[in-house]
Amino acid sequence: MEINIKQSSSVPIYIQIRNQIRDMILKQEIPDGFVLPSERTLARKTGVHRNTVNKAYHELRADGLIESYQGLCHSVSYSEKKQSFETETGNNTRTRQSLPIHWEAMIKEEFLNLETTFDLLFSKSYVPGNISFAGGIAPPEAYGKDDLRRILSEILDENSDIIYEYTPYQGLYSLRRNLCDFLSGKGIQARPEELQVLPESNQALSYLVELLIKPGDAVFSEEPVSPDVYREFALAGARLITVPMDEEGMICSGLDALIEKHHPKFIYVNPGFHDPTGITMTLKRRKQLLDLSYRHRLPIIEMDEASEIIFEGSSVPSLKSLDAGENVIYIYSFALTFAPGLGLAFLAGPKPLMNSLRHLVSLRLISLDSLSQQLLNRYLQEGIYMRNLKNLCAFYKQKLDLMCDMLEDAVKEGLGFQKPSGGVYLWCRLPETVHFNNFVERSGREGVSFIPGNIFYPFGNKGDNFIRLNYSYPSEEQILKGIPILMEAMRDCIVTAPT
Repeated sequence: MEINIKQSSSVPIYIQIRNQIRDMILKQEIPDGFVLPSERTLARKTGVHRNTVNKAYHELRADGLIESYQGLCHSVSYSEKKQSFETETGNNTRTRQSLPIHWEAMIKEEFLNLETTFDLLFSKSYVPGNISFAGGIAPPEAYGKDDLRRILSEILDENSDIIYEYTPYQGLYSLRRNLCDFLSGKGIQARPEELQVLPESNQALSYLVELLIKPGDAVFSEEPVSPDVYREFALAGARLITVPMDEEGMICSGLDALIEKHHPKFIYVNPGFHDPTGITMTLKRRKQLLDLSYRHRLPIIEMDEASEIIFEGSSVPSLKSLDAGENVIYIYSFALTFAPGLGLAFLAGPKPLMNSLRHLVSLRLISLDSLSQQLLNRYLQEGIYMRNLKNLCAFYKQKLDLMCDMLEDAVKEGLGFQKPSGGVYLWCRLPETVHFNNFVERSGREGVSFIPGNIFYPFGNKGDNFIRLNYSYPSEEQILKGIPILMEAMRDCIVTAPT
């Protein structure tokens, strides 16, 4: 149900709303019994005050076109036939009108008001014919099938029943043991009981938020930040305090005063090839952040989703490996480096935290997927994972080089970007003269999708001239076709100043 408000019209806004709904009812575009949006929801969608919607609904009731049920809903009512049901009490039978359930009133407000633009654009990665630079996902062709076929066959031959069995909710012990060996190669010492295997990193963060956050608690995060992250904080009722970044990562100078003022529960960072900027936090900045953590007894949640995807130079030690105490909670994701659809993640942290986390997971899950764990376990054990990682880095670098070469001509026209040394994202700054909304709409119409930069700013006050391009998922043919379309749309949306 679309309502269009004309602010310049002499017709009062509540009458405009009433007239448009009235027309839809009379044309039977909305059926008898249809539950109208709540006053709060329609006010939010149309950008008007709730009292304005209330007046419009009052007019529709006076017209006999809708009925209102206090505390429940407003529903269309223009048919003489009403669905009814009978109830019996002793010898008496009474007929009642069936009242529709007002689902919007039952759903928690924070779930009704979630920003969904990111999800809609991301989902275009799977639309046939669309060229998607939006999804931060790995393409199926990045992974060889020979190893997968062989290991699957061996698992079935050795013990065909194992893939049908429940696994411990903490994850297979053999996998956790191999993950400890994997972590030791990254300078992180952990024991199997200090690890929790989970299907994905978002779920790991969700569990941590549920364990640690109460409504009103403050949380620090770098900005820009992934919508998946800040929406998790918002749903928990946290107060998000964002900290700006520069080319070295989160700016730590001046944080002492902010920490003393807000007393955050933790600091969230994504230091390795950050989403969306592709920036890697420098070693100096990591040490500064750890010093802050020690001084204020402040936990750090470190998200590691792309640090292994490195094209040049040496990797920077993780915060977890530098942590002299037990202040860093480490989340590692295999979503970009293991077989698509079989992505796994794990969480490593201090023993008291992991004990409580284990209990929480046991309440939510009976078992983790057995086959994915068995496969990853073999890939790690046989060294296939690290061998494939080298091929994957070469594969992604080739596509990054191609994308940057295709964008080079637009640099002369004001496009800006810093070529990352790894990861899967390219953060681009558009010329200031580009009409951003027209550019987004025009690109989508041409069948090319990306993520607008303002989505990564929780308060919507920045990022209007930035876009995030992903180069891991699209094929080279799609890059060759899609980037020229994108740049042509950019040129067409440049607004020239009047002379």
